[in-house]
Amino acid sequence: MKVVKNSLGLLAVFLFILSLAIAITINFTPLYAFDVAYFNIPERIGISKEVILENYRILINYLNFPWIEQLEMPDFPSSANGLFHFQEVKTLFLLDYFILIVTGFLSFFFLRIKKKNGRLWELIQPTRLLIFIPIVLLFLIFINFDQLFITFHELFFNNDAWLFDYRTDPIIMALPQTFFMHCFILVFAILEAGLLSLHIYSKK
Repeated sequence: MKVVKNSLGLLAVFLFILSLAIAITINFTPLYAFDVAYFNIPERIGISKEVILENYRILINYLNFPWIEQLEMPDFPSSANGLFHFQEVKTLFLLDYFILIVTGFLSFFFLRIKKKNGRLWELIQPTRLLIFIPIVLLFLIFINFDQLFITFHELFFNNDAWLFDYRTDPIIMALPQTFFMHCFILVFAILEAGLLSLHIYSKK
């Protein structure tokens, strides 16, 4: 029973750090602003950086807030498939926030009990193993991100609505695949930092 509790508690902490890393990344707009300039997106699609960022803000607000039910980007029309895909992404965003809140409470009480009982040391070995997960994923990103990107979409979406056509969903020209690679890298980098911090904390 103790092993099960420890495993569930550790799983909650891992999911908390992961969902937090995702939440930080999807709301870290400076990353997108940097990529817009770095990849010369305004010059490529003929729309100013300010307009692109404003439309991106509208998109992120739609994905973040459940009370925004319709996506209307003034400078980027969307097809029915495109809107459907963004609706699915919105569901994943909200699911991430739900997991973040629930596992946040569970992690707080789990670590609090461990500290109170002087048993934080029990997390040293598990966290040492978990630290390798982001490293492996980062390695996969660098050797074959295209395949990882496809696998991710096949895993979380049971349709091909994510395969945008720039003629009907021009927003895809403002969202290069390399930007998503940078997002993946940031997520796993934050996850690695969180797991490493937990490992150091458990050793104290």
